[in-house]
Amino acid sequence: MQGAIVEGLIEANDEKSAIERLKNTGYIPLNVAAPRESLNKKISLRSSKGDLLTFTTELSVLLAAGLPLDRGLNILAEISESEEMKNIVNSILKSIREGSSFSDALAKHPKVFPKLYVNMIRAGEAGGVLDVVLDKLNEFLESSKALKEHIFSVMIYPTILILTGGASIIVLLTFVLPKFSVIFAELGGSLPLPTKILLTFSNGLKAYWWIVALGTFTGWLAFRNYIRSDTGRYQWDSFKLMLMGDIIKKLETARFCRTLGTLLKSGVPLLQALHNAKDVINNQVIASSIDAVSSGAKRPSSTASAGPPLALSRRRSPDRRGGVDA
Repeated sequence: MQGAIVEGLIEANDEKSAIERLKNTGYIPLNVAAPRESLNKKISLRSSKGDLLTFTTELSVLLAAGLPLDRGLNILAEISESEEMKNIVNSILKSIREGSSFSDALAKHPKVFPKLYVNMIRAGEAGGVLDVVLDKLNEFLESSKALKEHIFSVMIYPTILILTGGASIIVLLTFVLPKFSVIFAELGGSLPLPTKILLTFSNGLKAYWWIVALGTFTGWLAFRNYIRSDTGRYQWDSFKLMLMGDIIKKLETARFCRTLGTLLKSGVPLLQALHNAKDVINNQVIASSIDAVSSGAKRPSSTASAGPPLALSRRRSPDRRGGVDA
């Protein structure tokens, strides 16, 4: 019906592409805006990250069985239990059929497929060993998942102790001690100085708790914004290394070596593998040392330091006059 206003959704990469598609179909766009992400969509995107291991495992098995990539993706889109993951696989399949490479199609979904994952797929495409790379990625994701679960299981008990201990201290200071102060006042006599300081602190906390809460919240916001900056993040990581240096070094070294080994086995060059493996390191102090390693690997002198240069010589057999040219 001409002149009628139609509302709906259209699939496009951005608003400009959506406007062009609407004009090509004969519609006059009045207002085009990207839909807001609801809470359910954010939760589904997080759950799709959990489906990455399943996606990698199933696609690796299908490619190892001899199926072409588009056929394997089509099967995964049909059997996927997650609706969000099914839409992502269909989007990847559509991009491939339009002429994009598999790695470029994955790069359009950075919330699901991390940069390391995309770079390894790109290396597998270049070397023609995509099925091998997917198998290595499957092993890498399984080991990473096991490591995260182990760290979570180790940290959950001290976290519960800290939370319950902090709550107990707050209850003692705000509810229990004020009642004891009344008893001390009725008994009379002078109280020890530490007891007076503790009672004063308890009464102040009970009367001005909102100031303490506001100051804590403001300080947390300022601290969060500070550590998001490059300087603040580096100093915070340096402080964590001072407190738990041995644990952090072991965790970061294990994560880096596992990632670097996976990249090298997949055929990624050393310099590119070092650059990509650095992305999995959370501590900026340790990551900066990887930059120094990469810079040293680029210099020819770094390879020559492994041993003295070979002296190439040319020896001729003795001539008739008995001379030797060495």
